[in-house]
Amino acid sequence: MPRRRPATRRLMQVGIAVAAIAVLVGAGWLVVREREARYRPDLGPGERLGLDVSHYQGVIDWQRVANDGISFAYIKATEAGDWVDDTFARNWEGARAAGLEVGAYHFFTLCRTGGDQAANFLRTVPPDADLPPAVDLEFPMNCSARPEPAALRTELAVFLDTVEQATGRTALLYVEDEFDEVYGVLDAFPQPTWERSLRTRPSDSRWVIWQASDTARVDGVNGGVDLNLMSTRCC
Repeated sequence: MPRRRPATRRLMQVGIAVAAIAVLVGAGWLVVREREARYRPDLGPGERLGLDVSHYQGVIDWQRVANDGISFAYIKATEAGDWVDDTFARNWEGARAAGLEVGAYHFFTLCRTGGDQAANFLRTVPPDADLPPAVDLEFPMNCSARPEPAALRTELAVFLDTVEQATGRTALLYVEDEFDEVYGVLDAFPQPTWERSLRTRPSDSRWVIWQASDTARVDGVNGGVDLNLMSTRCC
């Protein structure tokens, strides 16, 4: 009878094959991630690249950011009725000193009134912003409350009216798809949009800022960061 290979040898060969496949898959994943990190959209005439940042990015070297082709920054200022991002003032001053145009955004919570949130934003953000205010509307990281759509739109209208009257600028709307499906914000409000469409230029004409990546590598920022393109329709 032919001699059989020991089972341990067969198991070793299978293990080596599995390990080789895992290495190839891992290498492919790293190549994809590297390509995504280096992605920068093609710019049309007058279009510019910018970032949006918050405390999640830690300490940022804004001069290195500016030297890497970035010309504007949206900086998280506030959330809800009393929370202030503890890196806002430092980021605002640093970006300005590096020559970037700056704007502030507010994360709109479902647990506080629009008036409370507008007051928090206005007492935090300096009145001489280069860019219009923006409001971030999404479910992730929001509170557990889920008001009726009409009630949410009423509170958002209060926030927008208060902030726009105080700043003299029309606000931008950043609205998560799922949030809009529930609350119908984009149909109810005419403000221009800040649209998330990773690595695909939006096809509609309403957007004025396009979030093209959420994993971009930019000199001066630790880790991935949101990369945005500003249209000539803004701001």
